[in-house]
Amino acid sequence: MNELATSDQMIAEKIYLIRGIKVMLDKDLAEMYGTIPIRLRQQVKRNIERFPSHFMFQLTDKEVDAMVSQNVIPSRKALGGALPYAFSEHGILMLANVVKSQQAIDMSIKIIEVFVKFREMLLSQKDLLLKFEQIEKLIVQHDDDIQSIFRALKQLIHQNDEPREPIGFKLKGN
Repeated sequence: MNELATSDQMIAEKIYLIRGIKVMLDKDLAEMYGTIPIRLRQQVKRNIERFPSHFMFQLTDKEVDAMVSQNVIPSRKALGGALPYAFSEHGILMLANVVKSQQAIDMSIKIIEVFVKFREMLLSQKDLLLKFEQIEKLIVQHDDDIQSIFRALKQLIHQNDEPREPIGFKLKGN
């Protein structure tokens, strides 16, 4: 498999959010691992105890239809005619132990690195959001302070202009 086909961007484009989990489909993983989807599924079925439901699950017809209608997948035929399996980050790592080729191991490492980059990006976005919220609170506080200053200035402007007794020391007799 050439370097272009295994770039981080190409891997990222094969990661989908299904059932609230970032997953990759069996057909994409099979291609990256240098095998065909049916062989990959056979290896998984032979080692099914390694794949609990949070590592791997099979998509429903409804989920496949949703992916096709959102143009994520061009057609159901592009999935190979069967309901695909979706693998979470942990399931992808486990696949490298099941599909015992050097290419599968190398690709699993590369895929996990992309997942880690996603997580790091998400954390940095959360940090930015926190900073924006802090700035917003500061601006709101400044707005309140400015409003208080304007109210005080208006009170000073609208005060009676009656002469006031001079302040300072007074000499006796004056």
